[in-house]
Amino acid sequence: MKKLSLFIIILFVQISVCLAQINETLKVLAIGNSFSEDAIEQYLHELALAADKQIIIGNLYIGGAPLDLHVQNSIENKDAYSYRKIGLDGKKVTVEKVSLEKALHDEDWDYVSLQQASPLSGKYDLIMESLPLLIGYVQQQTSENIKLIFHQTWAYQQDSKHDGFKNYDSNQMTMYKSIASTTKELDKSGLFAMIIPSGTAIQNARTSSIADHFTRDGYHLELNYGRFTVACTWYEKLFGLDVRKNSYRPEQVTELQAKIAKEAAHKAVKKPYKISKVRL
Repeated sequence: MKKLSLFIIILFVQISVCLAQINETLKVLAIGNSFSEDAIEQYLHELALAADKQIIIGNLYIGGAPLDLHVQNSIENKDAYSYRKIGLDGKKVTVEKVSLEKALHDEDWDYVSLQQASPLSGKYDLIMESLPLLIGYVQQQTSENIKLIFHQTWAYQQDSKHDGFKNYDSNQMTMYKSIASTTKELDKSGLFAMIIPSGTAIQNARTSSIADHFTRDGYHLELNYGRFTVACTWYEKLFGLDVRKNSYRPEQVTELQAKIAKEAAHKAVKKPYKISKVRL
């Protein structure tokens, strides 16, 4: 009888642990700009929900913000951000004039994501001038268990008129290769728990039948299948699940566009620094 009771207790504990793991909420905060807005403020929550995963998403937004501006804001403790937060219910709440410190203390974040402004995202030396300072600040403000993400942004559309495109001779492939090389070096540095290969996902998707039509203005993502492609990339990296097996598709995204987005994202996760063709 005692052995049976002990067995039941052990079984109960194991089941409780499994249920806790299943229902565990992942909390992710991005310190970014409009490229983090494009990446995580739409569709990522829905992808997680379709897989019975719980996620809280935060984005500290300043349009076009480079790493050195985030560092300066941390030093001055400046209320400079639009803080967008998507809760477990999927509703987004925006609070203006929020500091880095306040947002970092708002939740017990599992991950904090950093990224460079898109015109400078392929400039490794410039990134490293500010990155260690920002990492130090984040680690000072959060728990020792915090995991850092670096968000690899995407190259501009080939006909983009963005002034920053000149940094790469106004050539999409030059820009992509610079971004891929830079994030590969950051990956090797050991500073980050993961790299989100959004740039490679978009470059993969450009080999599909949609071609070079993944932005709405030459650099910001197309609102539907463009944003969905990057959300799929974040989903697969964060949860370690094959996004191609996720049933979610936004209403405004066609079945073909969704297949392209998921395939491009999956291939980017498998090969984050090399373009993989999407034959759809």
